[in-house]
Amino acid sequence: MKKYFQFDELGTNFRREIIGGLTTFLSMAYILIVNPLTLSLDSVPDLPDAMRMDAGAVFVATALAAAVGSLFMGLIARYPIALAPGMGLNAFFAYTVVLTYGIPWQTALTGVLFSGLIFIILSLTGIRETIINAIPAELKYAVGAGIGLFITFIGLRNAGIIVNNDATLVGLGDLSAGNTLLAIFGIVLTVIFMVRGINGGIFYGLLITAIVGMIFKLVEVPSAIVGKVPDVTPTFGAAFDPILNDPGSLFTLPFLIVVLTFLFVDFFDTAGTLVAVANQAGLMKENKLPRAGKALLADSLATVTGAIFGTSTTTSYIESSAGVAAGARTGFAAIVTGILFLLALFFSPVLSVMTSAVTAPALIIVGVLMVSSLNKIEWNRFEIAVPAFLTIIAMPLTYSIATGIAMGFIFYPITMILSGNRKQVHPIMYGMFVIFILYFVFVEGH
Repeated sequence: MKKYFQFDELGTNFRREIIGGLTTFLSMAYILIVNPLTLSLDSVPDLPDAMRMDAGAVFVATALAAAVGSLFMGLIARYPIALAPGMGLNAFFAYTVVLTYGIPWQTALTGVLFSGLIFIILSLTGIRETIINAIPAELKYAVGAGIGLFITFIGLRNAGIIVNNDATLVGLGDLSAGNTLLAIFGIVLTVIFMVRGINGGIFYGLLITAIVGMIFKLVEVPSAIVGKVPDVTPTFGAAFDPILNDPGSLFTLPFLIVVLTFLFVDFFDTAGTLVAVANQAGLMKENKLPRAGKALLADSLATVTGAIFGTSTTTSYIESSAGVAAGARTGFAAIVTGILFLLALFFSPVLSVMTSAVTAPALIIVGVLMVSSLNKIEWNRFEIAVPAFLTIIAMPLTYSIATGIAMGFIFYPITMILSGNRKQVHPIMYGMFVIFILYFVFVEGH
C-alpha cells in the first residue's frame, strides 16, 4: 500500500495521511447539514411538497456521493482530494432551476446526470486533461491564490467577522458575539499550532475549538452519538424518471441551459481545485498535473453517482487543502475521508458540533497558505499581471471560482496579443476565450 501511494517518494506516512483525511472531512462535513436544507428549499415557505426534495434522503445521498467520489479519487487518481456535492451548484439547482425555472427536481437531477456523462466522455478522450495542461502557469498560480482569498472570505463570513453592510456591501461584524469570539479563539489557536510547526495543527485547532464551544454552550452538545440512517428511496433513481416518463421535458431551452451550466461550472471549479491543491501539495510537475485524466474521470464518475443517489453535482472540494496543510499528500487521505463520510451516516448527531464558527478558522488559515503562489507570478509583466489579478480578485468578489477563471481567461489572450506575445498563447486558450464570452452572454446573462 505504501508503494502504491508513493509514501516514501512524497515524504508521508499513515499518521499524516489519516490526520489529513480526517481534517478534510471535518472541514467539509458541513455539507451533510447544508445540502439537505438547500435542496429541500427549507428556507422558502409555502411551497408545494412536490417541489421539495426529501431532506433525509438528500442527507444519505450527500454522504454516499461524497464517500464514493472520495474513494474514486483516492484509489484511481491517488490525490488527497475529497469530493462532495458542491456549494453554489446546489444553490443553483434549488433556487434557480427548481424555484425560478419551475423545472421539477427530478428533471434537474437528470440534468446533473447528463452533465456527468458528458464529463466522462470528455475525460476518457483526454480533452479535459489537454485543456488543463494548456492553461499557462501564471494563471494556474492565480487560480490557487484566488481560491485562497475566496475560502478565506467564506471563513471570515462564517465566523461573523465579515458581515453584510448595505452601505459598503461588506463590513466588520460584532466581535463581541459568542460564535465570533469562538472563531477568533480558533484562529489564534490554529496560528499558534502552525507557527510552532505542529503537524495536524489545523485538525487540533478544529477539535479544541469544538470542545471549547461546547464548554461555553456556543456549540450544542450532541444528544446522541448514533442515529438512524434515513431512507434514501425518495430520491434514489429519480434522475431516470423524466427519461422514462416525460422525455419531452428534456428537449427545452431551459433544460439545455441547466445541463450546460452544471457542465461549465463543475469543469472549471474542478480544474481550479485540482490545480490549487496539487500546487499546495507540491505535486505539479513542469506545469502539468500528473494523472490529471484519472482525477477528472473520478470527478465525473462521482457526479453521475451522486445524481443517481439523488443530489446535485458532486465535485472536488477546495477544503481538501485543509487536509494537505495538515500533512496529506496521497490518495490514502481521500480514502480516509470517504470512509468517514460512510460512517457519518450512522453518527449524524455528532456532526452538529462542526458549526461554521468551528470550521471557519481552518478555512482562513488554509487561505493564508494558498496565497503563497502569488510570489510565482511575474507581476512586472503587465500583460500577465492583468489577467492574473482579475482571476484572483473576481473569485471572492463574485463568490464564484468559475467566474474568476472566466475573467482571467478572457483577458489573457487580449493582453498577450496586444503585448506582442501572441505565439505564447496555446490555441486552446483562444477557444476558451470564445466559450467564456458566450457563457457570460447566454448563461450568466440569462
